[in-house]
Amino acid sequence: MIKNEQQYNITKEWLQKFEQSVAGIDNDENLKADPLRWQLYRDAYSSQVDEFKAEIAEYERLANCDKTLPIKIQIENFNKLPDVLIKARIAAKMAQKELADILGISEERIKECEDKDYQCATFLEILDISEALGVQFKNASVQVDFEEIEEFQKVADKWHKKQQAKQNSKTTTLLNESPIQ
Repeated sequence: MIKNEQQYNITKEWLQKFEQSVAGIDNDENLKADPLRWQLYRDAYSSQVDEFKAEIAEYERLANCDKTLPIKIQIENFNKLPDVLIKARIAAKMAQKELADILGISEERIKECEDKDYQCATFLEILDISEALGVQFKNASVQVDFEEIEEFQKVADKWHKKQQAKQNSKTTTLLNESPIQ
């Protein structure tokens, strides 16, 4: 996801390089002698071209939207909320510094949050940022996947048992090494 003007410009440069690479692959008669290899190269580079084009189009849609109308940003799942916050800031044509000033926090904090996809942000910070950007959930629904919960519990139990075994091992080692008085 393109998060700022600098990344936008860099992505456009990379798009141009990858498009030139696709053209080079299309014109490489030696590579075409091995059709399977040629197709693999072409598909790999073309896939990256398509991805760059989609990211550029999304950034341009956000950066050039009409601020007099609400904009709808799709969210596949709650884990994508950080993307929504960044997209909302871009659509609002708001610099990170402006958002920070509105919230009364440092620009560096907003930059850190965005750079780390809000993994370092507190829940209250996310709520404040959402409110400042006018982000509202419309017709939201949540699906609870009980199989996923069970899988997570199994992984967590396994990890806890492993940690407990390590702790018991350390305790046993310490008891065996300590001099008895």
